Amino acid sequence: MSEGLGANAGLIGQAESRAALLTPALVLDLDALEANIAAMAAWADGHGLRLRPHGKSHKSPEIARRQAAAGAVGICCASLREAQVMAAARLPGILITTPLAPAKAPLVAALGREGADIACVVDHPDLAEAYLAAAEGAGTTLKLFVDLDPGVGRTGVLTAEAAIDLAGRIAAHPYGEYAGLQGYMGNLQHVDDLAERAEKLIQPTAGLRAVVAALGKANLPPAIVTGGGTGTHRLDAGHGTLGELQAGSYLFMDVQYLSVEQSADGGQPYRPALFVQASVVNVNHPRYAVTDAGLKSFATDGPAPLLAAGAPAGASYRYMGDEHGAVVFADPGDALELGAKVECVVPHCDPNVNLFDHYHVVQGDRLVDIWPVAARGNP
Repeated sequence: MSEGLGANAGLIGQAESRAALLTPALVLDLDALEANIAAMAAWADGHGLRLRPHGKSHKSPEIARRQAAAGAVGICCASLREAQVMAAARLPGILITTPLAPAKAPLVAALGREGADIACVVDHPDLAEAYLAAAEGAGTTLKLFVDLDPGVGRTGVLTAEAAIDLAGRIAAHPYGEYAGLQGYMGNLQHVDDLAERAEKLIQPTAGLRAVVAALGKANLPPAIVTGGGTGTHRLDAGHGTLGELQAGSYLFMDVQYLSVEQSADGGQPYRPALFVQASVVNVNHPRYAVTDAGLKSFATDGPAPLLAAGAPAGASYRYMGDEHGAVVFADPGDALELGAKVECVVPHCDPNVNLFDHYHVVQGDRLVDIWPVAARGNP
């Protein structure tokens, strides 16, 4: 077994090794991944937008490198842990998109002192002061974005006045660099109907535009306005307010995103690339087969996993506890053999990836590599 790559490392390169994986296993289709990376990069470039994909979806320096090679200007991170891993891999343009607890500011400044290309968001004067003091103590300059709440109700400042105050504090400090404005409309990413999503986007986008204008009048125009996601990126481009996209889940296209209409004709430019493979471990029940992938193998904050391969037509997947799931047959005559393999599209990619140590990277029926999920975990 190759050191650190898990129990399936010996299968790398073998014929039909995809079907021989010890399960539960997180399976990544390399061809679909690369097609999704290329499709988003081409779309962003064609619309004059910078692309800084969100690394919380994949937590993998290997995938981030592939995104950078396709033209991404950097990588977004949701946690200090993710940023530390990406910095250790010498990835450019790291943006921590979540306001952190002030106690973490010295750790971020330390990354800058060590040469990381890193930026953070702030939404409170105390957090801004913590970052600026830490940067001064470390003898480094920190790039800081003002985080605006465009209606999510989670993080970000609520008014243009608060945004101006923070931008002014940063710009006036010798160890601060006012880098721009963040406005992420996470509450709209999963509005499935395209027309409804477009309508819901109008008001918060107008609010974001008003804050940009107010900052300009205060002689603090944001050099970059960053935000957007897989669900809204095509609509965001039409408004012209964002200059940089943070889309992340397009890489994998989980069950949640497969129902989100990307175009009026129903076309889907990205395809599923991430699966959990499970083995059948019990066939004693006539209407279903029990597998070895339960609550510990799937993110449970969304829809059920979607069976993609190995199961009879019409079958569905349900949880049967921590360690077990079930392939529920649509036809009373259907069955699966003991040891049979099924693969499911993951329900919600970000937390699902965080449950596993490795990606099992496949092309067709062959395991071609294993990549660590290097940035999983906390803090």
